[in-house]
Amino acid sequence: MILGPSGSGKSASMRNFTPEEVGVFNVASKPLPFRTKLPVFNCSDYNKIMAAMQKSEKKIFVVDDAQFLSVFANFSRAKETGYSKYVDMAINEYNLIQFVIQKLPEDTIVFFLRHIETDADGRVHAKTIGKMLDQNLGGLEAMFSVCLMCGTDGNEHWFETQSDGYTPAKSPISMWEERKIDNDLRAVAERIREYWGL
Repeated sequence: MILGPSGSGKSASMRNFTPEEVGVFNVASKPLPFRTKLPVFNCSDYNKIMAAMQKSEKKIFVVDDAQFLSVFANFSRAKETGYSKYVDMAINEYNLIQFVIQKLPEDTIVFFLRHIETDADGRVHAKTIGKMLDQNLGGLEAMFSVCLMCGTDGNEHWFETQSDGYTPAKSPISMWEERKIDNDLRAVAERIREYWGL
């Protein structure tokens, strides 16, 4: 999982991938912020995304602006009353992540790029719709072994590999020695493969 506010370098971190090695699911259907032409599937449908992943022979996927999967579903059901629609959205989010974990080959890497929100205590977490995922999972980040936080000073962009106590940034012991690394998703994928021998 890659977390950060808009403009923090999430989408830009894909810039060094080659078209042959990655498949991008562009949930918001917006142009990528660099000139490299990557294979992009503009889609906000959970089932179509899972079907495309399963059919593809690629070993790296990026779900860009993943939070919009539930945001768009929420807008499409805005006139519905009751809690059931939020249960449906939480289940869809959970099922997509479980599909990646259980159904794709072990050497497949899937990056979920998401926006963030900050709670009343100043703690940052992945933006979700409703409270079910946060209350039952302890936050969506709990389902990920690697969660990198985007940072920028307006000139440079980076990933934070460990939490400062307020963000959910985390990575396995010694995966990176540095607390800040370049926001290069291709280099992150290479390091993940090296670390776990994928």
